[in-house]
Amino acid sequence: MDNGNVYNETTEPQAKPSRCFGCTLRHLWGWRLQAKALQVILSLLAVICEEVVENCINCGGLYFFEFISCAAFLLSLLVLCVYCTNAYEVFGKDKV
Repeated sequence: MDNGNVYNETTEPQAKPSRCFGCTLRHLWGWRLQAKALQVILSLLAVICEEVVENCINCGGLYFFEFISCAAFLLSLLVLCVYCTNAYEVFGKDKV
C-alpha cells in the first residue's frame, strides 16, 4: 500500500463554482421575455416622463407616481436579470 496515494480514492473533485452573471434565456423565453422587456421599457419611459414635469400645483400625486414608476422599473429590471442570468439556478427555484 502506497502511503502517498491514500486520499486519492476517497476525496471528491472540487466542483467548479457556478457564475452568477452568465446570460441564459432558458427560464424566460417567447412572449414572456417580450412582456418583461416591454414592462422594463414602459416603466423607464414613465420615470423619464415624470422627470420632464417642471411645475405642478398639487405635487402629491406626482411624487406618488414618481415613487411607483421608479419602483416598477427597478423591480421589473431585477426580475428580468434574475430570470435571464444563472442567478435562477444559484438561488434555487423555491427562493426565486
